[in-house]
Amino acid sequence: MKVKNKNINRGAALVSLLFALLFFILFIRFVHIQVTGKVDGQVLAAIAEERYTMKRGIEATRGSILDRNGNVIAQDTSAYTVVAILDEDLTTDPDSPRHVVDPHETAIKLAPLLNMDENELERILSKDKKQVEFGRNGRDISHNLKQQIEELDLPGIAFIRDFKRYYPNGVFASHVVGYAQKVYKEDEDTNTSVIEGQLGLEKTLNNYLNEKDGYLTYHSDKKGFRLPDANEQIVPPDNGSNVYLTIDQKIQTFLEDSMNKVNEEYKPEKIIGIVADPKTGEILAMSSRPSFDPNVRNITNYLNDAISYRFEPGSTMKIFTLAAAIEEGAYNGNDVFQSGSYQVSGSSPIRDHNQGRGWGPITFEEGVQRSSNVGFAILAKEKLGTEKLYQYLTRFGFTEPTGINIDGEVDSIINFEWERDKLSTAFGQASAITPIQQIQAATAVANKGQMMQPYIVDKIIDPDTSEVILDQKPKVKGTPISEATSKETLSILETVVTSPNGTGKLYNIDGYQVAGKTGTAQITDPEGGFLDGHGNNIFSFLGMAPKDNPRLIVYVAVQQPKLKDFESGAEPVSAIFNTVMKNSLQYLNIKPLQKTDSESVKGPVLGHKVSSYIDKSVEESSARLKEMELQPIILGNGDKVVDQLPRAGTQVLATEAIMLKTNGEFTMPDLTGWSLRNARKVTSLLDINLRVEGKGYVIKQSIGHGVEVKEGDTLVLELSEPNMDDSEELEEKDTELSEEKTEE
Repeated sequence: MKVKNKNINRGAALVSLLFALLFFILFIRFVHIQVTGKVDGQVLAAIAEERYTMKRGIEATRGSILDRNGNVIAQDTSAYTVVAILDEDLTTDPDSPRHVVDPHETAIKLAPLLNMDENELERILSKDKKQVEFGRNGRDISHNLKQQIEELDLPGIAFIRDFKRYYPNGVFASHVVGYAQKVYKEDEDTNTSVIEGQLGLEKTLNNYLNEKDGYLTYHSDKKGFRLPDANEQIVPPDNGSNVYLTIDQKIQTFLEDSMNKVNEEYKPEKIIGIVADPKTGEILAMSSRPSFDPNVRNITNYLNDAISYRFEPGSTMKIFTLAAAIEEGAYNGNDVFQSGSYQVSGSSPIRDHNQGRGWGPITFEEGVQRSSNVGFAILAKEKLGTEKLYQYLTRFGFTEPTGINIDGEVDSIINFEWERDKLSTAFGQASAITPIQQIQAATAVANKGQMMQPYIVDKIIDPDTSEVILDQKPKVKGTPISEATSKETLSILETVVTSPNGTGKLYNIDGYQVAGKTGTAQITDPEGGFLDGHGNNIFSFLGMAPKDNPRLIVYVAVQQPKLKDFESGAEPVSAIFNTVMKNSLQYLNIKPLQKTDSESVKGPVLGHKVSSYIDKSVEESSARLKEMELQPIILGNGDKVVDQLPRAGTQVLATEAIMLKTNGEFTMPDLTGWSLRNARKVTSLLDINLRVEGKGYVIKQSIGHGVEVKEGDTLVLELSEPNMDDSEELEEKDTELSEEKTEE
């Protein structure tokens, strides 16, 4: 009989004890985990939740910007980001690769479409990463470009659907709306981004427009498949709020189109245009040049000049000096004053805009029509008083910003310390104000004395709940004048447009009574003083229509247009104002006045649009012009018209001279007594050089009357300013109805 080995028993006991100890330790560990739910300080439930809970984003959209009628001005639209898959493990079938197989060949084909350097593209495609992007060149690409890239059939090139900000109208109230764009993290290879406003309302209303993405969570197995009881939780996206503007797309388009034409033809340094409803203060259109396309962001000027550009307004300021004088009973249109110049103690005299010649003794009503600086200086000092004038500057809102609900507005600069500055402010010099301040003040004149605060954001609405977050209502800023003063001021301002003496004749619109005032602002020369030379001004017009119950205020300013010698600053301004005002009134269903038979036969002809007479006979053209009470001046002895000035389509005054160049030989007409403007028409048509000595009217010419002239000849004209005694005689000899068609 065998005896058991004691060592074996002892070993078995030791092993059993060891296993029992391990079991006890594991049991204690299990109980501890079960009770605490933690391992190494980490909560197991949280780890399981993180590992087996899937989360998918639900994209929200940025709020849209719309016009007053709900037409979209800015919105999110689909875009794509190009990515390259570099992970070889994703390719399971060599015949159908899912990663970039040949970085060099891919770079050659892709570079032209992404507008990138081939070497740079190949460097990106050769990175030791699983997936890469191509920076800004590969983001926000259009659906059309996506299709072009797909047609290359490049392995490993894929797309991520995304959004970008889109402006369907292009250049359209661009400085008002501004733009928004994606802001990326510093790592250009990531797609983490957010759309943020960078300029205009997109920036100032960013907190309203911003969206917040939602998400969906559910439980899944280790492979990511949704479990039957997935315990879904949905956090809905919070879309950005929609912003409705007071802008009217139709009226804004009228303004943009007319500004584009003037910008192309006259190439000015700036154009500013504003259209407002005087009853409410709503801004129906606002734009400026230079402008930009928010989709391209080709920006050269980051300021909204309608609210951020202050300058000496020129004679549009006379509207408010006139209204103040009427309100205070200090204005009598039949009173007479001596025009020309007005002495100011301790300073140079104030002069009228025609080099201080004036028009002799005239009434104050004629002074308004002719835009006499002297007349308004007398009104300010002797009739109204400068202290009272300053009170009205304050009442009309010129001493503080309007508070329009768009960022960037600047304040005025009212120089009212020296006597000369006080009087100059009365007619639009010495002090600088903004276009929007003029609009606000004009609402009082057009709205029975009540001045309305301008605003451009109408309401903000939550698109998910339709809750109105902000609702702007018309706000009366004050009542600087009475209804009676408003009515009288409008009647006087209408004569600026309709009177033969008025500076605003070019702003006469068939069928509509326009009340308004022209302006010509001086521009400071960086080297001192003011710029001089033809066109070196800011030309403007502030008009209201219809006169008896104005529905629209339109302000247009054009800075330094490239004018021809025979053109005035009113021509580019009127090309915008007349188009916008007439089209907008018709769009608002405001019917034009019907002319009576007596009006069509009797009243004065205030203006015509010149037809084209090129290729027509001289006899026929001359007869037609005379029928329209226009004066034909024939250059040359031919029988057929080959050129003309003013050009076809130009609106001219009654009795204005129309130069017709014929196909014959040319002899020099007698220019004695002519205005320089008419003389320049002749030299322009005959293509001869012109040198001018002096100012005023022609008294001597180097090429005598009847002498044959040829292209390239030089004509020297000696001009002289007439004495008041013989000014009427010279004006009658000149072929213009007025001495020169220049504004104040």
